[in-house]
Formats: sequence, structure tokens, C-alpha cells
Amino acid sequence: MSRHSQHSSGPMKGLAFFGAAVAVLALVAAGFSHYNHRTQNDPTMLHSGSEITVGLDGPAPESLDIRSVAGKELDQALIGNVYETLVGRDQSNKLVPSIAESWEVSKDGLNYTFTLNPDMRFANGDALDSTDVVYSLQQTIEKNFIGAQDLTGLKTVKNPDTSTVQITLNSPNPRLLRALSSRAGIIYDASANINYAKQTSGSGPFTVHNFTPGGPIVFVRNPLYWKVQAASSQMTMRYYNSEDGLQQALKTGEIQLAVLRPSDSPQPFRNDKKTNVSKGITTSKVVLALNNNPDSIFSDQRARTAVRYILDNEAIAKSQPNAAAALNGPISPLEPGYDDLSATFPHNLDEGKNDINYFGPSYIGNVTLLVPSEYTSLGQQIVEQLQATRLNPVMQVVDDDTLSQRVADGDYKMAITTMQGPNDVGAFANGVFGYQNSQAQQDYRNALASPNDIDFQNNLRAYSKSVSSDAACAWLYTESSMVVANNDVTGYPKNMTDEYLPLRDVRLK
Repeated sequence: MSRHSQHSSGPMKGLAFFGAAVAVLALVAAGFSHYNHRTQNDPTMLHSGSEITVGLDGPAPESLDIRSVAGKELDQALIGNVYETLVGRDQSNKLVPSIAESWEVSKDGLNYTFTLNPDMRFANGDALDSTDVVYSLQQTIEKNFIGAQDLTGLKTVKNPDTSTVQITLNSPNPRLLRALSSRAGIIYDASANINYAKQTSGSGPFTVHNFTPGGPIVFVRNPLYWKVQAASSQMTMRYYNSEDGLQQALKTGEIQLAVLRPSDSPQPFRNDKKTNVSKGITTSKVVLALNNNPDSIFSDQRARTAVRYILDNEAIAKSQPNAAAALNGPISPLEPGYDDLSATFPHNLDEGKNDINYFGPSYIGNVTLLVPSEYTSLGQQIVEQLQATRLNPVMQVVDDDTLSQRVADGDYKMAITTMQGPNDVGAFANGVFGYQNSQAQQDYRNALASPNDIDFQNNLRAYSKSVSSDAACAWLYTESSMVVANNDVTGYPKNMTDEYLPLRDVRLK
């Protein structure tokens, strides 16, 4: 049995929910959900410390209901700030203790035992214990909250005492711990009775003080937080519809910290000596999709290989302001199973020309390159690198909806797109861009059946090598995570800020 860390606790009558696959029965002993829960007044007054306003490039949430409203905006705002998850993750996207201070996984990958931290409390004063964990998992599955799809295969969930949760699976799920560090793992207060669209009931370092749909969100320090208190007494999130708006807000002092989208350019912010541009990395990948369907030249591996040789990924990554690092496979450096595959298709123009010259001009036909407007300069660079060959693509700049529809319809030869999210890695085992490869499919099945994380990552590396060697598409680079802060602001995160923005340590010097 692999062991994350060690903790022991005495036995106590527990609570469980059972089911086949994802079906889970109702909680028993309902009175136990109130056991050891004590309610105090909800803290709303401001406390001493710095007050900081964070600006974000993107739409403001219309609701706070993270259980049912999709989109990264709520993940950014609430996870790690207002809500905490059973398992946490750090700035390297590694799994770390959170609500659970430790966990054990059996050798067959079917049994998980979580030991919770002692003396945890929600912002309203209610104690947080194993009852709340069981309740939260039950609610997510039974009510099909966002993240429920990541909890399939749960057989039983039990809490033999207030500090222990035991999960049994029908079959191994090596992605479970990572799922429990996202929405599927948010722990809600079993005793709370609130309007989740306008209110929150979390255990994080902040609580929501004021929220206007489509407007700012004001957080205040949670004085009952069970770990290190938030460094700032108040944190306000304001939303802007462009990076120009962010830049102006920084200049006027309306905000002290700006979080850019991955596709934004940091260049306009670099000339202000009063601010500092920090560049991290995300899990978002920019790729050149190649249509693998039978009526496309890229159904032939040799044509796909030609593109991989011709494109100079390193030069592309260096020239694109939103690029963190060149990429040569389906897994980014912050994701499990990453492997440096830069040697698979090193830039070799002659080799690429030889491959594409195998095909006659009539067979190649017209090669369209669909480009979203925000990636116009990238599209132009790709055209420049390919135009000396028989491919010679014609660039068409389209909006996001048109791009999605045309890719779905197969109405393209090449398209610049992004891939992101915890399940996007397996897309090449599921026919994305019309790609089919039985070896890649088997490698990915092996990964999902892995009983432990070591086997999972090894099998992912085998899968990644299969699809990269077969040139399933042309991976270009991992997008950067960019934060611009006044020089007197410290403690802000730098990686994955497009989806995970913990602000507990942010403060003025």
C-alpha cells in the first residue's frame, strides 16, 4: 500500500453512501450530519490589513453557484479562496494536502483512505468533518453537479469517524485524486441552507462580502480560517473586456494586480516601471490541428510528418508573446505523464520538403488554414514557414464559433486551436480531428486502468509517444500564465492563473 503520510484516529460509528457505478443511496443517520457542528454568526466586518483589487480580462460571473455554473471564472474566483477541496494542488500542479492532511491508496487502486485535518471550520462557524465530505460527494453525484462525471465508478463512501473518509471503487481510477482537487472535490457545509447563486458556504481563507451578478466580487478575510490567515483583509475582483482595460485600470490605480488571459500579450505592460510582469505556465496547449479524415491529405501519416518537420516550434514559441514553452506532444509540463518529445520531429526543412514532395500538387489540393482572430500573428508565422513547400496554405481568419463549427464539420485542412482541461489529453484516443490509432487507444486504456500514479504516468508517456510519433497533429506550445502587479504587491500566484488563482498570501509590502 502506497502511503502519502501517516495519521491515526480512534474508531467511531460512521456514515456511508453506497452504489453501483455512479448510483449512490441517500445518507443514513441524518442526525449525524449535525453532530459536532456549532453555528456562529457569519463574519462580515472588515479586518486590519491591506485591501487589494485584482483585475481580470474576461466576463464577470453572473452567479456564484459553482456547483452548476460552468466556466473558468468561478474556478478562478472561488477555489482556494472561498471553497477548499479534499485534495489540493500547488503551483506546479502537484497534489498536496488540503482538507485531507493525508491519504492512502491500496495496491490494487480500489481503496482510498483520507485522514482529515483536525479542528477545521467553515466561515459561518460550523465544524468541518467527515460528514461534510460524504455529504459533498453525495450531492455532487446525485444532483449531477459539475465534476460528477469525474466520480464515476464509486462503489462506497464511508466515514467510520469524524476524521476519516474511505472510498471504494468498482475499478481503478488513477485520475480520482486529481478530480478531488477540482470542483468534484469541493467540500460544502452539510448544515448550510443558503442561496448558492448569491451566497457561499466555504472553509477557505476568504468569504464573499458582496456580489453583484456581472459585477465585482468583494472578499473579506475569514477570521475563522483553520490554517494561516489571509494576508489581506479585503480582496476585490473586477472584470474587464480587454487587456487595454486592464492596462488603463493599473495606470489609474483602480487595480493593483492584473490577471491576463493566456492569449493576451504582456508587451503593453512592460514599459511601466511601476509594475512587474510575471510569466508562468498553464496547461493550455496551442496546436495546429490537422484534418485526419479520409478526404484530407493529412489522413496520410507522411503528410502529417512533413508538417512536423517543417514547422520550427522553438522559433514559434520564442516569437509568440503568449507562449511559455515549445511543445511536441499532447501532455504539457504541468500535467501527469509529461515527457520531452522535442527529439521526435526536430526542425528539418529538407526532410519535411522530401516528405511533402512525395505527393503531387493535384493530390494536395487547396490547403486552408483556419485561424482565430487572437492568433492572427501565429497564423501568419505558420504560413511563412510552410509557404516555401507544396502545402502553401491559405489563411482564413474566423471567429471562435465559426472555427468550432468548421472543425466539427471537417471543413478545414489545418486549424489553430487550443486544447485544455483535465480530460483533453485523451482526445487523440477518441477521434479528435478524425485521428484513429489503435495503439494509442490501447495505451490510453492502459493508463486509465492503472492502479497507481506511477503506472498511470508511465502509461501516459507511452500513449503520448504513440500519438506524437504518428504526428496526430502539430503541437506548437504551452500558453503562458501572465500576471502584472504593482511593485508593492507580493505573494501572488504565477502558474495556471487562468483557472486557479489562490489569493491568500497576496498583500502590500
